[in-house]
Amino acid sequence: MKQKRRQLVLNKGTEKFIFRYEPGREDELLDALIAQAKDSCTDFDWFDAAVLSFKLTQSLIGQADDLLRENTDKQIHAN
Repeated sequence: MKQKRRQLVLNKGTEKFIFRYEPGREDELLDALIAQAKDSCTDFDWFDAAVLSFKLTQSLIGQADDLLRENTDKQIHAN
């Protein structure tokens, strides 16, 4: 089963920055955030990159918590 693509969205004034990525390819997303922050042709800056990287981290922590909860529930029901 193929996992769904995920996205991070940043609304900044009248602009909307949308970054879509495949689960497991978060490193490429971080590279894209860095590239965007370095690009002087956009209003996306280092603070924006930090905000989205924080959102990504929070999302990954939530996913890890869900996996741990699932595994704990399976172990409880298996015993």
